[in-house]
Amino acid sequence: MDNLTKLKTLIGLNGDSEDAVLKLFLEIAGEKILNRLYPYRDDIKSVPEKYKNKQVEIAVYLYNKMGAEGEIAHTENGISRSYASADIPEDLLKGITPYVGVI
Repeated sequence: MDNLTKLKTLIGLNGDSEDAVLKLFLEIAGEKILNRLYPYRDDIKSVPEKYKNKQVEIAVYLYNKMGAEGEIAHTENGISRSYASADIPEDLLKGITPYVGVI
């Protein structure tokens, strides 16, 4: 199953109406992973197979925040939301071990 199909399944979408947005979220998630994985390289453009599911997890997070970016606090009908930062939470990036090199 490819990442787009996984993402659509996780967020409960059928059809192709939001594919462009979902592909963009997958691309952003992939860039975040690559920036963490290879902090001093920008020539690597594809996410290693090991982190494909992590890419989907981050894309789901970004999709769920859509429309509420940067929200600091929100309470409605017993549901509370607050975001400490507008970026990806450290919990989602934990487990991505950066590669280092020697100069």
